Order: sequence, then structure tokens, then C-alpha cells
Amino acid sequence: MIQLLANNPLLLLFLVAAIGYPLGRIKIGGTSLGVAAVLFVGLAIGSISPDLKLPDIVYQLGLVLFVYTIGLSSGSLFFSSFRHKGLRDNLLIAGVLVFAAGLTLAGARLFHIQAASAAGLFAGSLTNTPALAAVLEHIKVIAPPALYDAMHAQPVVAYSLTYPMGVIGMIVTIYAMRRLWKVDLARENDQLRDMGAMNEPLYSRNLIVTQPSVVGHTISDLVSANEWNVLFGRIRRDDQLMLANGKMRLELGDCLSLLGTREDLDSAVRALGEPSEAHLELDLNKYDRRRIFVSSHQVAGKRVADLDLSGRWGALVTRVRRGDMEIIPHGDTVLMLGDQVRVVASHECMDEVVAFFGDSYRAVSEIDILTFGLGLAVGLLVGLIPIPVGGGITIELGIAGGPLLVALVLGALGRTGPMIWSLPYSANLTLRQIGLIFFLAGVGVRSGYAFVSTLVSGSGTVIFIVGTVITILVSLTALWVGYRLLKIPYSVLMGILAGMQTQPAVLGFALEQTHNEMPNVGYATVYPVATILKIVLAQVVLTLLV
Repeated sequence: MIQLLANNPLLLLFLVAAIGYPLGRIKIGGTSLGVAAVLFVGLAIGSISPDLKLPDIVYQLGLVLFVYTIGLSSGSLFFSSFRHKGLRDNLLIAGVLVFAAGLTLAGARLFHIQAASAAGLFAGSLTNTPALAAVLEHIKVIAPPALYDAMHAQPVVAYSLTYPMGVIGMIVTIYAMRRLWKVDLARENDQLRDMGAMNEPLYSRNLIVTQPSVVGHTISDLVSANEWNVLFGRIRRDDQLMLANGKMRLELGDCLSLLGTREDLDSAVRALGEPSEAHLELDLNKYDRRRIFVSSHQVAGKRVADLDLSGRWGALVTRVRRGDMEIIPHGDTVLMLGDQVRVVASHECMDEVVAFFGDSYRAVSEIDILTFGLGLAVGLLVGLIPIPVGGGITIELGIAGGPLLVALVLGALGRTGPMIWSLPYSANLTLRQIGLIFFLAGVGVRSGYAFVSTLVSGSGTVIFIVGTVITILVSLTALWVGYRLLKIPYSVLMGILAGMQTQPAVLGFALEQTHNEMPNVGYATVYPVATILKIVLAQVVLTLLV
């Protein structure tokens, strides 16, 4: 059996994935290892024999796919966050990660931990696989041929020894400090709208305009002045039903249908008039409504306002569904491949509107290989650029940082001319999952034998303890500075720590504690910067200790 697996690396790869993935879904104490369980299954199988190894290209391909898809999906949110409090949050995380690197250097020198192991310890205590990959790539450059195999295994062993407490230690610290500080998460739910959390349920409401103060004002002026995140759908005036647009001026007696969250709808109804028992959104005599997949390259990457649906067909987009999230569309909302839009249009024009958007499920399941391959190629080239950091030290972003940085930019751009850089939502998630599994299986199997040897000899105990201390000190520092000094709501701060740790398991714990989407806001804000910075710092730790 061992010889069969050694001679058939693809069989070995998918066996590790098939065993590890379901094991990662098992919850213990309300949390689970998730896809990271593939790493530990790889270590277990690889420990059986030194002949059980996967080619380097397996984990390299997996890592590139993972970081590139993460960057594409996070680019727009990442750059927009700096217009709010994203700069503050990222500076906090940057300071804490530099502190973590300093702790790693001090621990390595104090306990005589080898350079490669210390770099893996840093990546494992902060649970960041791209940082581990960057260390492995850097070792290829600096390691003498005779020592390459040994040095290549050391970071993975240290990573696997410290990773579990990197997850558990962070979760326990977050929970303990919440109890110590008596944080009221229910009260913080009231700040959900102020923090810009997403995916609140959307509702329809009908009203009669009775307030003289709004008469004569355009819909767009009222929405802008009151900062309502609502959509005006239909208007019935003098028994005539019309679709709303921003240039319409309201009149007394107008019956309106609105779409939005409960809070915004309540505010709009109070300002405009009185609730109505009418249900204009259900009147299909003149207008049809349909959910349509965005699969046309003429539409993807463009703003709703640029499509001129009202001018062409008198149509209106009333909702955008992206994955599991529903978005209220505005003029500056950018549509992406795979979005599902709800459109209201006349019966006569609906077929033309459907054809315009594409509505092909097959098309949104495919990948534009030209833009996908070109973006990855540019990212890999950027990763090869040497970056001087002072003191004669030069580092590279490598196959993890280069593609991630380029993907963030391309994800924010969306498209340049006819080139659409973003991926359909479902395709992005699939590639991301496959990439991470390939990476974890590759590095796990390759280092399994060395991992067991380290545990048996007892030399891994120091690495485990130092990694645990670093995780706890880093999480305590981030929590104290964020909550006590910067007054960041704890719900958001938990997401920021999950993003700093680049750890979905910590994010899942935070979401279970808060029962709202605020942790997602903090996670998405700092995740890209945390990933890139850890890639750089892991190489700095390795270089300074060699």
C-alpha cells in the first residue's frame, strides 16, 4: 500500500483530501479545524514513510489559486474600507503583527530555536498558510543543497505544532476577555447600521405621501439628504402605475412602494407620510418581475447607472443577490458575473432585458481563462521582484504575496475595457477551496515524517510552548488596544482578530457569539493587509536568524 501511494501522487493527494475534509467539519466545543484538518491528515499519512511525498507543484499551485481568488473577492471592499475606519484597523493589526515578529525573534534566540523552525512557528502561531509558503520558497533560495530537505521540513513541523493553539488560544482569549470586561453584545447589535455590516434582511413597504415638506423634491434629493439606504420601486399617481426614478418629484397622495431594511424603511415612512395597505409590488398587470443571472460580459463590471435600463426599456433593478447576500442596488452598484438581479419591466420588454443580462447559468459557471491566466502571471512576476527592507536584507512577496497584491487591485477595478478580472461567485469559492486543500495536503504529506520524528525526540515541546505564548500575548494586545484605547465595538474587533489571524474558524466563532454580520466587516477590512504583512515578516524572521 505504501509503495502504491508513493508511486501514485495523485491518488495520495485525493486520499488525504477525502479523509481530511470531513474530519475538519467535526465540531468539538462549538468549533472545528475546518479545512486545516487536511494538513494534519497529510502529516499523519506522511509520517508512515519518508517515501510518501507530493511534488512541490501541488502545494504551489494550490497556494496561488487560494490567495488569488481571495484577493479578487476582497479587493473592492478592502480599498473602500480606507474611506471609513479601515486605516485605523489596519494600523492596529500592523503594529500587533510587528510585535508578534519581535516576540518570535526573542523566543528563538532565548530558547535556541533554529531559523527555519522559528519562521514556521511565527506562521503557525498566527495560522497563516501563505506566510508558511513564503518561508518555504525563501528556503529554496538560501538553503545549501545538502541541507535543503531538512530545512524545508522544519517550518512545516513548527507550523503544525503551533497551529492548533493558534486557533484555540485565540478563541479562548476572545471569550475570556469578553467575560472579564462584561461586554454586552446585544447592545452592540444596535450599532450594526453605523458600522456598515451587510446582509440584513430586506423588506417591502407601501406608503402614502402626506408630508407637505417633501412635496416637489426629487427622489434622489430626498434619499441623499436623509441618507436612506432604500429603493423606490413603483409609484401610483392618479390611478396610473409607474416605475420610480431619481428625477421624479413627489406629490401629495402618491402611493409608493419601498424596499430596504426595517430601520431605513421606518425612517423613510415617518418622513414621507403614512403606511398604506396597498401592495404595489404585487400588481403584475402592467409590469413583470423576474430574477436574472448576470452572465453577459457587456454588463459585468459596470455600474447600474451606466446600463441606462430606464432609458432603454423603462426597467428597474430592485435587488441584487450575490452568493447568500442581498444588496439594495443604487446607481453606483457594480454588477458582477454570477449576480442574480431582480428586474421589473413591462411585459413587452422583459425578453429583451433578459437577453441583455444574459441569464445563462452555464456561462456564469465558466472561467475566462485569458484574464484569469493573465492576472495570475502578472501576480507571479510581481512576487519575483526583490524588495530591500534595510540592513542589506532583501525579500520577495513570492508566489503568495505577489498574486494576492495583484488580485486586490484587479478585484477593485473589476474590469478594464473588455477585460473582466472578477470571477463568478461560485467559481471563485470552488477554486479557493480546491487551492487551499491542495496546499495543505502537499505540505502536510511532505513533512509528516519529520513531524513525528520531532515529537518523538521531544524537541517540539519548546516550539509548542513558545507558539502558544505568542498567540495569547498577540491576541491580548490586540484586544486591549482595540477595545480599551480605540473603542472598537467588540463584535467588530472579534472579526478584526479573525482577519489578523486569517482564520475562518475564529471568524465562525465570532459570528456564533454575535448573531450578526459585524465580525465579517472587521475580517474583510484587515485580512488582505494581515496576509501580506505576515508573508513579509515571516521572511524577515527567517533572514535575521539565519
